[in-house]
Amino acid sequence: MKISRRVGLLDTLEFFRRHRSLSPAQLISISFAATIFIGAMLLMLPMAHSGTTPITLVDALFTSTSAVCVTGLIVVDTGTAFSDFGKWVILLLIQAGGLGIMTLGTILALASGRRIGFQERMRLQAQINSLHVGGIVNLIRRIVVFVVVTELVGAFLLFLRFSQIEGAGRGLFYAIFHSISAFNNAGFAFYADSISSFVSDPIINIPIMMLIILGGLGFSVVFNGLGHMRRGRLAPLTLHSKIVLTTTFFLILSGFILIALFEWTNVNTLGNLSVGGKLMAALFQSISPRTAGFNSVDYAAMRGPTQMLTVLLMFIGGSPGSTAGGIKTVTFFLLIGSAWTISKGEDVVNAFGRRIEFELVVKAGVIALFGVMISGAAVTVLAMTDPQFELFALVFEAISAIGTVGLSLGITPELSTPGKLIIIILMYLGRLGALTFALALVENRKARTITYPAENVVLG
Repeated sequence: MKISRRVGLLDTLEFFRRHRSLSPAQLISISFAATIFIGAMLLMLPMAHSGTTPITLVDALFTSTSAVCVTGLIVVDTGTAFSDFGKWVILLLIQAGGLGIMTLGTILALASGRRIGFQERMRLQAQINSLHVGGIVNLIRRIVVFVVVTELVGAFLLFLRFSQIEGAGRGLFYAIFHSISAFNNAGFAFYADSISSFVSDPIINIPIMMLIILGGLGFSVVFNGLGHMRRGRLAPLTLHSKIVLTTTFFLILSGFILIALFEWTNVNTLGNLSVGGKLMAALFQSISPRTAGFNSVDYAAMRGPTQMLTVLLMFIGGSPGSTAGGIKTVTFFLLIGSAWTISKGEDVVNAFGRRIEFELVVKAGVIALFGVMISGAAVTVLAMTDPQFELFALVFEAISAIGTVGLSLGITPELSTPGKLIIIILMYLGRLGALTFALALVENRKARTITYPAENVVLG
């Protein structure tokens, strides 16, 4: 059985390899869609259900999309609605979605001894957002080792607590599941309240926060940082790494301070916790929206300013080449940098002694604009399909979906079927990235070679 499955996957990979007319963006889009539908079919099997909760086709499709797109929004409780088989399916979908379908296909091909061609290397480069094609296969090997080691360490630390609560056998499964869910920024949990029961528990909170951060930095940044720590000036941090690390630190710190300030006296969130518990909960709620989806307090009980801040953090998301979603930290940095440059009357964006290519600044603006437009259109449709909910709750839900976050104000299970389908589309677009999806639609069209005369227009 295992041999036949392996051959089948290799045949599928060979099919895509032969269809060279497919661009990297198109192949990535197709592979994610195919995995989502396969996952939905598996979750529809009776053996995937616990029998306590009826699961419709839309619910299975929603859950599969949420897992593959590492979002974490749920319409049925993961811990009670699915059997152990169903939970393993969700776990594998999370790992596949986090690493990327093409990455897993490459691992399988390497294990079979097949050579990876140039076209496949180009597609891998597009999927993991690598700056270079050279050494891409070796990078994939390093990524696999790093992912396995990190998730095992996270599982071991979480096992220290879960084994006390669930017993050794079940505690091990809980530890593995939540470690993989955290590292891949998926946000799936076996508890109905996510991890709110552990709001002040450092043994649960600290490993999950570290896994979220490591998964959201991007593999190139992690490897560059590790090399810099070992070799110092012989392996300097790249401009990309400096931007990612600086922006990540700024967002975590500013979010932590503001959430603590807004919620310190709110008895429904941080108010009744000890000082240490308040600080830990504020830090966790600053890290999780970018873009993990775990919560240790009830977001519906948060004050308005905190919810608005969370929407902003969800929209920004993690970093390029990571398991996270959102418009990405580098895009946010370039948007702020371009605004600062214009305010000074300059026309070139500089950072850390380097000039940023104008094309990248334009792409950053396009990515942000696509995000706003898609979210706005989705909220408009949701307001028509689900008028029973407040508009801000729908905005929160839509941004959480397109940012592949998984946080909610509690309305996800109550959405109408059309509303759930809208969220499914948003999660899919959020995992691909708006720019990748746009390229998948137009990449094979011939470029226009006509150049028109330039003329100025009035702005502002």
